[in-house]
Amino acid sequence: MGARGPIRQGAIESGGLNPIANLDSHAIRSDPDPGILRWLLHGFYDLIWIAAALLAFPWWGYRMAKSRAFRQMVAERLALRSLPASGHKRRVLVHGVSVGEIKGAAPLVRRILAEFPDSEVVLSSTTSTGLAVARQVFPEHAVVRFPLDASFVARRFLKTLQPVCVVLMELEIWPNFLRECNRAGVPVAVVNGRITPKSYRRYRWFRRSLPQFNRISLFCVQSEDYAARFSALSRRPGRVFVTGSMKADGLTIGARTAPAQLTALLGGSPSVKRIVAGSTHDPEESIVARAWLAGAPQARLIVVPRHPQRARDVQQALAALGAKAQLLSELRGGETPDPRRPAIVDTIGELENVYALADLVYVGGSLVAHGGQNMLEPAAQGKAVVYGPHVDNFMTEAALLEGAGASRRVADTTELERAFRELCADDDARGRMGAAGLSAVDRQKGATSLTLSALARLIAP
Repeated sequence: MGARGPIRQGAIESGGLNPIANLDSHAIRSDPDPGILRWLLHGFYDLIWIAAALLAFPWWGYRMAKSRAFRQMVAERLALRSLPASGHKRRVLVHGVSVGEIKGAAPLVRRILAEFPDSEVVLSSTTSTGLAVARQVFPEHAVVRFPLDASFVARRFLKTLQPVCVVLMELEIWPNFLRECNRAGVPVAVVNGRITPKSYRRYRWFRRSLPQFNRISLFCVQSEDYAARFSALSRRPGRVFVTGSMKADGLTIGARTAPAQLTALLGGSPSVKRIVAGSTHDPEESIVARAWLAGAPQARLIVVPRHPQRARDVQQALAALGAKAQLLSELRGGETPDPRRPAIVDTIGELENVYALADLVYVGGSLVAHGGQNMLEPAAQGKAVVYGPHVDNFMTEAALLEGAGASRRVADTTELERAFRELCADDDARGRMGAAGLSAVDRQKGATSLTLSALARLIAP
């Protein structure tokens, strides 16, 4: 078993022997690393959580006294809020740390419910924006906040939820949570898995202690490179299966039309080019605005911060550059749209519709050392895409688009300025890039079916 490499997607596509039958996936019901030292290690880890909670209590107590929302968040992180009983349905927990993972889970959730009608899916996330998007994307499903990783909290969370399977989107692992899943006989799967070289090196330091990849029953990963890393960390390559990226399955391929109100408020004149900067991070908005002012000031800049609560700060940053921006919420409140000014989207769940307005898209998190954001979303709509050098979290997606000639990677503000100037002036170049990106994304579909086939024995063993 240890000598066998990760199971390849290609064996299915070529019509050969179905490798899923050979997967070494099952619920792990005993501690894969027993012993007094491991018990002491988890005990020490719990003490760290307790000490941190005690140190933070004055601040937590003050915030809880002031804010009902904060009190609710604390209760959720401590697993003190109950869920309705699942009845006779088999409950599957699907967890995504934030917005991208939650949205990427949509096609898998739909397929689980279609293939296993006796199942119920519960969504969990760590961030408030992730929870808000989960409630928006999955209004008919229960949505919960992922708990703190103290063992007694994780145990209470699992006892309350009673899942038959836990599905972790991409990579969100916590040592005590995994350990409590093993103790409860709940199988854990990582799907759409990816792990950057930097994260891999960091995890290798803790491979035999915390976190413990050998506590995970199944890894469905995006590429061969990721498979090799997960195999080395888990020490059980028979649990690793290359499925491709599910993100393409969650995207609607082809141009889309933005809602009429959004077009009226943000679109401006049809003759004016529109640059959309999506999922930006601080201080990226200022970098993008400088490149826009120098390279394509005749275009309208529309900024969609990754965290909408930063909108006022972004507005001030752009004002410092001489660009007085309008907020989408205030435009909806009656402010007169001015297409000569940049716009800032300060509401949640608007990005795909705003991309529909774009002539050119800059994908954020990439000119700062954040790791990038999902560049397949605008490419699926046939938009020309530009991003910076920091795409560690989306290397497979970036390579796909660059290989197809659908995107341009820039190194700094000067190159971004040049890209804005050249692409805003060249309709044909943007058209070729958009068509190439749309085709490249469309060819990636199918990962969800492979993932569900691998998950089936864990959901309904």
